Amino acid sequence: MFGPGSDPGQNNGAGRGTVLVPTRFVWPYGGHRVFVSGSFTGWREHIPMSPMEGCPTVFQVICNLTPGYHQYKFNVDGDWRHDEHQPFVSGGYGIVNTVFLAREGDVVPVIFNIEAPGRSNMDVDDATFIRMANSSDGILHEAAQRISQADIEISRQRVSLFLSQHTAYELLPESGKVVALDVNLPVKQAFHILYEQGIPVAPLWDFSRGHFVGVLTAIDFILILRELGNHGSNLTEEELETHTILAWKDGKSRLRQTDGNGGPYPRRLIHAGPYDSLKDVVLKILQNKVSTVPIIHSSPDGSFPQLLHLASLSGILKCICRHFKHSSSTLPILQQPICSIPLGTWVPKIGESSAGPFAMLRQNASLSDALSLLVQADISSVPVVDDSHSLIDIYSRSDITSLAKDRAYAQVSLDEMSIHQALQLGQDANSSSGIYNGQRCQMCLPSDPLRKVMERLANPGVRRLVIVEAGSKRVEGIITLSDVFKFLLG
Repeated sequence: MFGPGSDPGQNNGAGRGTVLVPTRFVWPYGGHRVFVSGSFTGWREHIPMSPMEGCPTVFQVICNLTPGYHQYKFNVDGDWRHDEHQPFVSGGYGIVNTVFLAREGDVVPVIFNIEAPGRSNMDVDDATFIRMANSSDGILHEAAQRISQADIEISRQRVSLFLSQHTAYELLPESGKVVALDVNLPVKQAFHILYEQGIPVAPLWDFSRGHFVGVLTAIDFILILRELGNHGSNLTEEELETHTILAWKDGKSRLRQTDGNGGPYPRRLIHAGPYDSLKDVVLKILQNKVSTVPIIHSSPDGSFPQLLHLASLSGILKCICRHFKHSSSTLPILQQPICSIPLGTWVPKIGESSAGPFAMLRQNASLSDALSLLVQADISSVPVVDDSHSLIDIYSRSDITSLAKDRAYAQVSLDEMSIHQALQLGQDANSSSGIYNGQRCQMCLPSDPLRKVMERLANPGVRRLVIVEAGSKRVEGIITLSDVFKFLLG
């Protein structure tokens, strides 16, 4: 499966192919030596817990658990204790805490769905989150107590005002290029163009209509390769040659309208004008779940459209950082550690029954499994970790374009190529484009202030930060550009 493995003592005897749920146990009440034990270890093994970064009185450990009902208890400096703030029952081992993880049959196919349908991961009550951080997690108590709902609202109002008073015209660079593709171009040729240009998306031009009609993205190539891969063990150039962009888009539109999955495919191009406000551009990106919005200037009658720029959240975030750089005190939220505010998607903590499993991959997972995960869970990337959940790399939708190198898509099977091999294939492309400045995987710590996170995400090509524990690089969560703007705009 997609979930990373773990030591036998921490996976409740899971067999091959069993879904494992990374679950974080937290003891926020101090101590010198803290262990956790439970039914998932047969009550025989005591798993050591580590102090959290920035808060030495809070201990944690992440274990892979099989779905189902588990009991557990903490050993603090030799004394057995339970957490009164988590569910508990009286049993054969005294008073023990309990947790229920949904069984595999109840979770598939949305086991890796980070957000519940119809509910954003930012759709939480800020005050409730802060109270939970203080009473349950114990993460940076003092920092969490300093931030108030009033400070959050003041910061949001000032960011919203700034975005409303500035236009998309300010995003235009002094010089640059924008690549557009003709809709009658073969998919194979479009695939190679995106790879050679080092870009993940391109607007589509319909010559017969004289308009821009859509955008070709990495997810299109993922769906194409998966669909064609179902008709044979290997993809051939001839198969890709027979599919034009227009034919693929029309087929995708009919499929989305009839299968009931993912909602209707938008026929209308999502775009903005140069004098639209930055807030309007942000809302178009968030509401339509797209990565970029073309900035198009047209004459009053809509003729002669000119493609000026591809607006992204990173460019808009850069404007925010530049504007408030010397007046950060006007945004009280900027100095708050990210663990004290409702931002991003985190590895579920014990007792969070409403939280979905956090998607992670091991290096030996197949590329086919990774692509299925990105599509089914509707996520743009997934961390690649070792058996201890320490971060190794990250696989993103845009990495699919690396298969255009030396026509790799025609020589490999998606089921046989591993994530490790796929990432190695794309290393040359990423280094030559210079997008990541030699570091593909961008990280941050739970104790990092929001200002620092925003500055990193404002760099070109960086769309997400993986939250890791200092030293071990154990994955704690992930923050995307969309997460930041959902939080800033409330």
